This record gives sequence, structure tokens and C-alpha cells, in this order.
Amino acid sequence: MPKESKGVRLDHISKIYTDPKTGKDFYAVHDVSLDIAPGSFVTLLGPSGCGKTTTLRMVAGFESPDEGEIYLGGQPINELTPNKRDTAMVFQSYALFPHYNVFDNVAYGLKLRKVPKAEIEQRVRTILDLVEMGGMESRMTNQLSGGQQQRVALARALVIKPDVLLMDEPLSNLDAKLRVEMRTAIKEIQNRIGITTVYVTHDQEEAMAVSDRIAVMDGGVIQQIGRPRDLYQRPENLFVATFIGRTNVLDAKLECAGGKGTLTFTDGHAVQLDNIDPEAASQAVKVSVRPEEFVIQRDATAPGVSATVDDSVFLGLNTHYFVHLDSGEKVEIVMESEIENSVPKGTAIKLAVKTHKINVFTADGARTLTVNENRLEGVV
Repeated sequence: MPKESKGVRLDHISKIYTDPKTGKDFYAVHDVSLDIAPGSFVTLLGPSGCGKTTTLRMVAGFESPDEGEIYLGGQPINELTPNKRDTAMVFQSYALFPHYNVFDNVAYGLKLRKVPKAEIEQRVRTILDLVEMGGMESRMTNQLSGGQQQRVALARALVIKPDVLLMDEPLSNLDAKLRVEMRTAIKEIQNRIGITTVYVTHDQEEAMAVSDRIAVMDGGVIQQIGRPRDLYQRPENLFVATFIGRTNVLDAKLECAGGKGTLTFTDGHAVQLDNIDPEAASQAVKVSVRPEEFVIQRDATAPGVSATVDDSVFLGLNTHYFVHLDSGEKVEIVMESEIENSVPKGTAIKLAVKTHKINVFTADGARTLTVNENRLEGVV
């Protein structure tokens, strides 16, 4: 099992590249600061090109920051080569040796470190049991499934007892069912051994399933850091709101007074909010409402936002309704399925909104106007 885990701290790190076409420098990663507690599981999440893998490679030592400092266990490591950092990387491509069997793949790092043969035998068999690959020591890698190959790659990283485990899109080559199975296995193993883990993915569901905290990146910058639940329920800007889970983005007007606000949708329906930034001014805004936070009311005379059902998709437990508002804005709604009582296409409805779940942003989406504090819970 690994030694006591160490934390990782990124202190205002940046990475600058030169665009080969224009010859101009640009920031692939810009002024990133992040504290990763010992034993925690932190994911760098974002779209392709956001800087997440470059950040991970700087922690591993494969890239050097042009600005800032990286610390492992409180010690600066910028000047250390990858083999001196006491980290281990699991790659997207597995990076297994095809001419080695499972045992020799896992034992490779231990042999480089000149660990005694008897200890190698014990450590390899122990770690293979941990990743549920015991009994497959003699198999060649081409005889393994994708999930089994990833388990071997994970075992090879863990067997050297690193302070920090780094994982770069480790599940992207697996099919959907196997990804779910493997992300569960990875989290269970990480919980069991308590190793500090930094994980990179573009898959929001994967990130939310495995992480203690998530750092959402875009344009080389961390947009928000927090627990999965916090990012989903209280995103700090519109990018995070739309990248984490599905959401509906609507135009509205906000009238403010002392931390309370009146939010008026384009059809004139207004709701009262008690969780608005006290310093916010009245303004045009963008509103984010998750699909599950709308309630369909069949009574077209009921209070709410006027809409018409365009289509519905039955997905077992839930039914997804696609509707348009009188303003023309499109909205997706997710409700628990009522097989004998679904809402037909073309039905005029009113949409009630769970006001405590609404997120309000500036018109450019750059920042939230919603504050995190105790709020009234209601549906209006």
C-alpha cells in the first residue's frame, strides 16, 4: 500500500506556447492556483484545449511551468525531473508493454527501482488482487479487455507507492457500460488506499461520479472549484452552468432591492427571489434553470410561464419534455414518468419554477448574481 499521501499545491502556474502559424505567444494555462488536500480526489474538467492535460503534465514533470510554482507535500518540485517527483501517471492509451505479461508490466517500475525479487512478487500480487486482476499474472496484454488493460495500468501506477496518482482521460477508450464500471472501481480503490489523486476528463458525469472536488477549466483558466453538488446547484458563471449537466438558459429582467429581486421572464411572468447579491443593480440577465426544476401545470390558467409541448421522450423512470415558450425560447423539462398520464404534444401548459433552484447571471454570463445562503424553498 502507498505511503502516507501528500497534498499538491499549484501556486499561480502558467504555461506559454507559441502559435506556429502566427508566431505569437499564448497562454495554454494562465495563473492557475489550486490546493489539493492529502488523500483527496480532485478532477480537472473542461472541453478539449482548456488546459487541463497541460496542467496535469506540469504536475507530473513532463512540462515545466513558465510562471508560478508547484508544491508536493509543501516542497517545491519545479526543478525535479518526473522520476524524482514520487508521482505515477495512468495514461489514456494504457501505455502497457505488449511483449510483457501482466505480472511483468506491473513489476516494471519496481525492477527499475531495484526492489528485491521477493518483495516485487509480494507487492505485484497484492496490487493485482486490489484491482481484481489476481490470477491473470501470466496473461499477455493482447488477451485482455479494455477494462482489464486499464486495471493493469492502474496497478502498475499504484505498485510503486507514489505520493500522488495522476490520471489523464483514463476511461475515454472504453465503451459506455465499461466506463461506468471502471469509474466505480477507480473510486473504490482510491477510497480504500487513500491516495491523493488528480484526474483529468472532459466527461462531466464521470467527474461528478468520482470526485471530491472539481476544478472546471476553460481557456486555460479555472472557472470554478468546488464539490460536484455545489458546481451543479450554484455555478459561478454561465459557462459552468452549461458545462456541468444540462440546463435551460432564458432571458429575463431583474429588479433589485436589498438582496431581493423580482425576476420577470419574457412573457411577463414574474417570480420573487430572496437570494440576490445585495450589490446587484436592476438589469437584463440570463437565467439558468435545470430541466428537473420546472414543474408542468396542465391548467393553462395557472400562474407560471406560458408554454406549449412540442415533443416528449419516455426514458423509463423519467420523461423528457421539449416545449417552447410564447417568446419562442426552447426549454427541456425532466419529470418522473407517469405512463398513464403523459402530457400530449401540442398541449398548452404553464411552467412553475422552483425559485430556490434558479441561478441568475449577468447578461454576458460572466458572473452569478445569486448568493449562497439560506433561502426560502417554494414553487411559484
